[in-house]
Amino acid sequence: MQETNFYVIAALDRASQHRRDAAWLASRLADPRSRLLPVWRGQNLLREASEPAAALLSPDEAQSLLVGAGDIALLGLIEDIAHFTFDLSHLAEPPPLPGARFADLRSVGPIIERSQGGLLAYARGLIYWHQRHRFCGVCGSPTESLEAGHLRRCANPACGAEHHPRTDPAVIMRIEHEGRILLARQKPWPPGMHSVLAGFVEPGESLEDTVRREVGEEVGLAIADIAYHSSQPWPFPASIMLGFTARALHDRPSVDVTELESARWFTRAELLASPEDETFRLSRRDSIARRLVEDWLKRD
Repeated sequence: MQETNFYVIAALDRASQHRRDAAWLASRLADPRSRLLPVWRGQNLLREASEPAAALLSPDEAQSLLVGAGDIALLGLIEDIAHFTFDLSHLAEPPPLPGARFADLRSVGPIIERSQGGLLAYARGLIYWHQRHRFCGVCGSPTESLEAGHLRRCANPACGAEHHPRTDPAVIMRIEHEGRILLARQKPWPPGMHSVLAGFVEPGESLEDTVRREVGEEVGLAIADIAYHSSQPWPFPASIMLGFTARALHDRPSVDVTELESARWFTRAELLASPEDETFRLSRRDSIARRLVEDWLKRD
């Protein structure tokens, strides 16, 4: 079985058939087995322990937090246990909770248990969408949350536009040429960090066309043999990363300095000897960018 990327939740039933069932939702919110995941200004709640873990609150534990809370949304079912998320961003400071703290998911993403990391990422992404769709993009009127947090409808009867959660598709690609791969660097990145190329899909563009365009724009390379690799939810803030591989037709990159600081070819020996410090490091261990490189390093 192919390894999954970080932030993928294989065991989740999104329970879309229950999103319009108010009685079912109310019963699950009252069920002591249900679990709730609060989000405060893009940060998730984590248990303070020797190993970081998601703080999955029972309805009793969450009761005081739900008073005055923002949107509540159903994430789905895991082994018939309902999981919800809710927004506490209206609070000026994160609420103090015994044995728990709010933190950026990226600070623990590589070391938290995979399914928990995926659930936290889902909660973060859904709350982010709600925060940015409180007003209708058609007429500017306020919107209301419906269908267990998976729809916002314009409250203006003359408009009534419906808005569904959206995520931005982005391609990310490993470009190879005769036993080497191309890695690039952007100035805002942490010192020494290098990664594969990536870019957002434009309207009317196929994924393959995006791969060709981005590689051409950023490093001036013509490519062939574009192949899909895997995908990864990336809620930082709201993307789905679609991984590809491709072969460069020549090895003479021409770097667009408005996009990149540098780009060059690397051998397996160079990457296996990476110091992983401020002189040179690969991308985050929880990223599909890292997965694309590591899969290439493992290949015969």
